Amino acid sequence: MRADAKRNRDRIVEVARQVFREQGYDASLDLIAKQAGVGPGTLYRHFPSRDDLIDAVMQAWVDHVEETADKALAHEGAPRDVLLNWFEEYVRLISVHKGGPAKITGAMGDEASPIRTKCEVLQSASGRVLDQLRSEHAVREDVTPLQVARLVGGVATVADQSDLDAAAVRPMLEVLADGLMT
Repeated sequence: MRADAKRNRDRIVEVARQVFREQGYDASLDLIAKQAGVGPGTLYRHFPSRDDLIDAVMQAWVDHVEETADKALAHEGAPRDVLLNWFEEYVRLISVHKGGPAKITGAMGDEASPIRTKCEVLQSASGRVLDQLRSEHAVREDVTPLQVARLVGGVATVADQSDLDAAAVRPMLEVLADGLMT
């Protein structure tokens, strides 16, 4: 890719990240192109669909998921505390952009979704946390990472759509954690 084309692509992604954070994933792509200082054709040449742009915006976030899961696994405390810590981090991870929790949670388990790989990263991270807690016989064996992603994502979606703060979200996550503990 030419240097000027890469600069345009990077600028589009950065502007999209900011616009999506402020207005949600349904924000105008023409607005993003305008704020990035490029024409709509340039935006669509780099990102043929909205989902392609969302995927590019989410890449840095995906890299952060693995680091966050590692920190959650290193969290000191009882298994319930480790699980709650992961749930709170998970909500924070998918709530970076307005509308993000619904978009991500709705794509969970959808093989045709353009953000499928991102969803799989989240499920894998949840699976790592569950596996560690299962090795300690602390969580139920019959719960899957997909179920956890959908449940915690549902709480995050309600919080996002209702503008709930972390203090209001915590009791809902405690109910989920209690349902998973053995």
